[in-house]
Amino acid sequence: MEKSSKLNWLGMGLAFGTVVGAVGGIVATHCYHKRQTIHPEIILENVKTFFLAEGSIEGSWIEFSRHPLRKFAIEYDTYTGGITRKEDDQIVQYEFIADAHTGTVLDIYRV
Repeated sequence: MEKSSKLNWLGMGLAFGTVVGAVGGIVATHCYHKRQTIHPEIILENVKTFFLAEGSIEGSWIEFSRHPLRKFAIEYDTYTGGITRKEDDQIVQYEFIADAHTGTVLDIYRV
């Protein structure tokens, strides 16, 4: 083989390796971010912000452990939390379920 032919093969090999490495890095980063969850305290602060727009809050809580939830054939990792507030001079408690990956509130209900 000629010297220039060997250099061409070496260049193509390096180019191929670079492309495979870049694609692998992109896929790995995407998978990592897809599995990453939002910290529960951030979700609780967001929910509290919405409740504070309507009035004061007496108390709040959130579980730091994730629980699986299946809703309409879709599976979620979720956090459960609650807000306590006064309404018409009575203490009222609300609980919520939020998606651990996006922070989206999936359900809020009065207890």
